[in-house]
Amino acid sequence: MPTPPTPALVDAHHHLWNLDQRPQPWLDDPALESIHRTFTPDDLRSAATHPIAGRRLHSTVVVQCMADLSETEDLLALADQEPLIGAVVGWADLRSPAIGDVLDRLLAGPGGTYLRSLRHLVQGETDPRWLQHPEVERGLTAVLDRGLSYDVLVRDHQLDQAIRLAERFPGLPQVLNHAGKPCIARRELADWERRIRRLADHPQVFCKVSGLITEADHATWTTADIRPVWEVLLTSFGPERLMFGSDWPVANLAGGWNRWAATVDELLAGCSEHDLQALLGGTATAAYRLRPL
Repeated sequence: MPTPPTPALVDAHHHLWNLDQRPQPWLDDPALESIHRTFTPDDLRSAATHPIAGRRLHSTVVVQCMADLSETEDLLALADQEPLIGAVVGWADLRSPAIGDVLDRLLAGPGGTYLRSLRHLVQGETDPRWLQHPEVERGLTAVLDRGLSYDVLVRDHQLDQAIRLAERFPGLPQVLNHAGKPCIARRELADWERRIRRLADHPQVFCKVSGLITEADHATWTTADIRPVWEVLLTSFGPERLMFGSDWPVANLAGGWNRWAATVDELLAGCSEHDLQALLGGTATAAYRLRPL
């Protein structure tokens, strides 16, 4: 009998940037010097060699970095040419009165069929109710009306905004990035856990197991530092609402794609094949409407 195909792995969260094409001013921080260079899909292929539960990288979701519409257009055009990329999480100004027209133009433009979700760097906003602004909610309605999702990027103390968003938009699929950025390095997880469990009560909310190693001590973290966060996520969301993401190349600041993959492999020990399929591909495929694995 023929050998069955090896199950595939989806990386539900990574970035790409070409500094010759578009500067990334946030990379000017001296602490980010090691990733202050261009990163391409071929770089990702070269970096992502460690299998997780026997699965090797098959497809990805590329995520915006800048509040810049032209970056989103670039990523969509790249997805149209790059077979590794299955979906794009882009940016558009949710506060703009023209948000509907902007989304329609993105969807109709080069690579527009790859646009699955929008994201704003709420983690950088000081207003504790940014996601509840009337202009933002009007923009989110336009997102919902076009069958798109919303990727939520907040820090642990901002999770109440995500909870209110889930309450006010029960029909809008919401994807929490980086598990809400728990304070792993300081081992301050109690408030984060309380908020995460409240957020997970909303069935339209998914969560990415990503970006955790950069919330830990970059130099000294171990799997033991990540495991308490993993256990909260697994018991709160369940495998069908959790998805693996690398946050590459930002992950290079704390060990890189392969070390994170090896850590996830260790955390998944004992999971059933059904749960592995969800966590490593099925959830992302459903949430971002990727081509079937």
